[in-house]
Amino acid sequence: MRFDATRALILYAGGLTAVLGWLLVTGAATPRRVDTLDVGRINVREADGTIRLVIAARDRFPGLIIRKAEHPHPGRTDSAGLLFYNDEGTENGGLVFGGARQGGRASGFGHLSFDQYEQDQVVALDQSEDGGRRTAGLRIADRPDAPLDPAAIHRLDALSPAARAAALARMQASGDFGYQRAFFGKDGAGDATLDLKDGAGRPRLRLSVDTGGTARIAFLDAAGRITRTIRP
Repeated sequence: MRFDATRALILYAGGLTAVLGWLLVTGAATPRRVDTLDVGRINVREADGTIRLVIAARDRFPGLIIRKAEHPHPGRTDSAGLLFYNDEGTENGGLVFGGARQGGRASGFGHLSFDQYEQDQVVALDQSEDGGRRTAGLRIADRPDAPLDPAAIHRLDALSPAARAAALARMQASGDFGYQRAFFGKDGAGDATLDLKDGAGRPRLRLSVDTGGTARIAFLDAAGRITRTIRP
């Protein structure tokens, strides 16, 4: 009996020593620290593989992902940042940014957005500048009830640049992409502005203070003409 107990104690001590040694060697006993991590892209996924977050540099930035399927996004050639996805693997917001100086002309942008379900952004915080013209503000939009149709946009790729721009303008005017409803911020002229728009995206009420300190309230008709102005 004594021999068996001694042997068991020896085996126990040896096993414990081995476990402690493994913990020390692998770092399991103490969290490992990484001071610098250089990557082009990080994908955060659920256990079933559903994409939930992408952090990426410009050259690894994803296209438009809808229900786990990726589609080309021609407007993302100059962006880096983060994109968020819903439970179904569809994009529903993001934080993107970029900027550079070319030929002495500086341009840059920052954009934080929140998307309607299977649609484009309905809330966006934007900053942009181009050659000294700067805007910054909060934008609110209405979007169609129908989901986005990437194929409809890609069918325009075969057109010339001018024809494509005209087709996009017609789609925008007809409400295919929805309409902007409100803006609060600083416009390109440097005025602090609150623009409230109707269901077709037409400005109808504008509160503004220009760079010289002049304040006014303007009422506009459906054609964009100012019908009444109130000043102090």
